[in-house]
Amino acid sequence: MSKTWIYIIIMAGVTYLIRVLPLTLIRKPIENRFIKSFLYYVPYVTLAAMTFPAIVEATTAPVAGIAALIIGVILAWRNTSMVMVASICCFVVLAVEFVLV
Repeated sequence: MSKTWIYIIIMAGVTYLIRVLPLTLIRKPIENRFIKSFLYYVPYVTLAAMTFPAIVEATTAPVAGIAALIIGVILAWRNTSMVMVASICCFVVLAVEFVLV
């Protein structure tokens, strides 16, 4: 068996254990406020950790991505619709790249 298959089997085993161990070890509902709030925010943090670097690196000039990120956060904070935020961010990237490149 090649090393690649060994790596895939180990990865599958670790992934399986990560998903099964909490189901088998934690029988009672979690009552600790700190742990509950930590688990509540894990999906948001994971999504942010994957999305924010991609926003900056997906553009030709990282400055364009940073500008669009800042504008998008400001617009989202002001309860602008998601379609408008995405459209304006795309326009910001195009405008900044047009000026810089």
